[in-house]
Amino acid sequence: MSYIENNLNQVLSQINSAAESSGRNRDEVKLVAVTKTYGADLINEAIEKGVTDIGENRVQEIMEKYEAVLPVKWHLIGHLQKNKVKYIIDKVELIHSVDSFELAKEIDKHAKKIDKVQNILLEVNVSGEESKFGIRPEECEELCCRISELENVKIQGLMTIAPFVDDKELLEEVFGGLSQLAEKVREKNIPGVSMDELSMGMTNDFSIAIGKGATMVRVGTGIFGKRDYTK
Repeated sequence: MSYIENNLNQVLSQINSAAESSGRNRDEVKLVAVTKTYGADLINEAIEKGVTDIGENRVQEIMEKYEAVLPVKWHLIGHLQKNKVKYIIDKVELIHSVDSFELAKEIDKHAKKIDKVQNILLEVNVSGEESKFGIRPEECEELCCRISELENVKIQGLMTIAPFVDDKELLEEVFGGLSQLAEKVREKNIPGVSMDELSMGMTNDFSIAIGKGATMVRVGTGIFGKRDYTK
């Protein structure tokens, strides 16, 4: 058994355990394998072992790998600049990182050109860290209302990135905060806005995120091993 298959099995086992211990159905949680810096050969091996969704942080890496990777659902999980939307609009299943009306409008414009309704998540900076992208929680409802008027963009839920810490209570607070925010927005019944997806939790904290309602966890090094940033 290769190290990727072994790692993948361990991650899936942890997802099962976290779902079970929080009284959730395992099928409610999707694994998005984060492929930043990893080559097509490793990504293809993971796909052959059952990975159905992969997440890339950078538009350039999607462009470089797209033709070389086996059929799979692509997610753009990193910060997206407006001038890069046109390169990935025909390639990605879900954009996790929408943090402004201007970006949503640009996505809508390019989606319209190819007759596509692009699914997106709003990125929320729940922790309030200055180094992170994302809207403030209190901006979420108004942004949902504005984006809901765009025809070729559909909000499916929310995404957040937690602080990189071992403090379980803090992580529970951040992930719980995103869940509560999604519930508040859901109660507003904004036309065309769904709060079905909560993208939260990475290699070091996805079990905690699942306990707080994550429907998508983004795991990279837990599957592929340490990244080599020199490449």
